[in-house]
Amino acid sequence: MTEIDAPPHPFDAAVALAPAADGRLRGRTRPEYANMVGPFGGVTAATLVQAVQQHPDRLGDPISLTVNYAGPVSDGDFDVTARVVRTNRTNQHWILELAQDGVVTTTATMLSGLRRDTWSDTELAMPSVPPPDAVPAQGFPDFIAWARNYELRFVEGPVPDQDAGEHPDSTSTLWVRDAPARPLDFPALASMCDVFYPRVFLRRGRYMAAGTVSLTVYFHADAEEIAACGEDHVLGTARTHRFSRGYFDQSARLWGRDGTLLASSHQLVYFKD
Repeated sequence: MTEIDAPPHPFDAAVALAPAADGRLRGRTRPEYANMVGPFGGVTAATLVQAVQQHPDRLGDPISLTVNYAGPVSDGDFDVTARVVRTNRTNQHWILELAQDGVVTTTATMLSGLRRDTWSDTELAMPSVPPPDAVPAQGFPDFIAWARNYELRFVEGPVPDQDAGEHPDSTSTLWVRDAPARPLDFPALASMCDVFYPRVFLRRGRYMAAGTVSLTVYFHADAEEIAACGEDHVLGTARTHRFSRGYFDQSARLWGRDGTLLASSHQLVYFKD
């Protein structure tokens, strides 16, 4: 009997990159991961991780990533360049750019490396929350296309109704996984670090213009720990430290169900009130 290849998972299609001229990689935006303006920032970050992951000169696995969203990405093709600027014994430093028609829209730096067996400890405990099956699924508004690719189960701080009124703090905690379910890997984890809607929506109780300017992800888990998560939910929590003069920070942490701290992230968000 002839086997028929199944179509790729929407996420894999969104981060797919093919060789192009001059060592560049060619990708294409996907309508499934569209945001209010351009593609979802998380999938852009994941695409840059993917560029390093498939590079023949890569040393080790992702350790950290900083993405600067310099301008909007238009629907259609884009080019990614991934350049090694230094390789040491156990780590490697990268510079990445995403461009369209020769105009750079996104820049990034990334650290990859080999992990050694050392003493370890985690000072930050996973929040005590109900299991995913005990929390109802709740999505984003229908006009946020990318959110339909995630199963979101909010323990606290769900997306507020428009004009819901101000909230005393900016914390959201939720279980999340890809929809349909997909084994966790580094690109997917990078994307999940950006699934938290802008904290100003929760504090102010209404939607407003807002967008991430810079996102940094720290990968605390190694490839084996990430693979152990399989298709299970990840617990994420995010909050802001200060809203001021059109910008706010947004810090997040993600754990595996077994309590392993997988990643933490920090981003700076622009907003217009």
